[in-house]
This record gives sequence, structure tokens and C-alpha cells, in this order.
Amino acid sequence: MPIAELGHVGILVNDLPMMKKFYTEVMGLTVTDEDPDAGLTFMSARPDVEHHEFLLAPGRTADTDAKLIQQISFRVDSLESLLQFHKVLNDPASGAKVQQEVTHGNAFGIYFHDPEGNRVEVYLRLDDKVTTVPQPYRKHMNFDATPDEIWKQAEELLAAEGPTYPNTK
Repeated sequence: MPIAELGHVGILVNDLPMMKKFYTEVMGLTVTDEDPDAGLTFMSARPDVEHHEFLLAPGRTADTDAKLIQQISFRVDSLESLLQFHKVLNDPASGAKVQQEVTHGNAFGIYFHDPEGNRVEVYLRLDDKVTTVPQPYRKHMNFDATPDEIWKQAEELLAAEGPTYPNTK
């Protein structure tokens, strides 16, 4: 009985209104349902396909510096979308704190912390490289460049430095 796909992720938060604002206004998720009595907010990037992929709930008891999750990753559909996130997330008004912008060889990613310190990634999967670049592979990228410069930068990094971990497949 194989799992078909990840259904949703729920996180506990301290400040539900602030986190709801961040995930709707900065990340672009749609609120699909709410239970004000329980304080639950259901969200989706694809509400016509999946009722909820993300849930915010009150009740976080750990310090915001505590490591509660490794990361939450959201896939984008194009380099243009990733560059829009690059611009928005690097704006101090977003409430995000960008940690790093990288190529994984098979994906471009922006890692950041949301307003409560959860590690989040937005990434673009590079379909032609999905099985050809062994992981882990992580090289810094400059997403302030043009799309053509970004593609060239990634190809040059891969050609010059190659994968950093032997492919065991």
C-alpha cells in the first residue's frame, strides 16, 4: 500500500493572525476553511485540487528559537515565480529572514525563516536534472541576476564543481 503523495502539513503557532497574514500575503496561499473556536486555519496553494495542504493551529509551546521542524518546502512553477519570491522575501516588510539561495543541481531554492522562525523553502524543480544530480548538492546562487545569467551561473557551477556527494543509486 504505497503512499500516493503528501497530503498536508500542520504547524503550531504563537501568533495565528500574524502567521495567517504571512502565509496568505507573502506566500500566496488561499484560506480554504477556518474554525474560529479551535483557532484552525486551513490553506492551499491549489484549492481547486486539494482542500488544504497547510494548516495553522494555536498551541506552540516551544521557544521560537527551538528547532521544531527541519523545513517546509513549497514548489513553484517557473523561474519567474521563484524570482518574484526572491524579491518579496528579501523585502524586510515581508517578515521573512532569507537564509540562503542555492542550486541543488536538480532545483533552485530559497531558504528562509517565517516570522516565527520556521525554516521554509520555495523551490523550482529542474525536471531535466531530477535524476542526474546526486544529492546533497548545494551551491550559492545570485538570484539578483537575469534569468539567462541564472541558468548560466548554475551550469557553470555544475560544470566546474560537479556534485559534492557520490551518486549511490
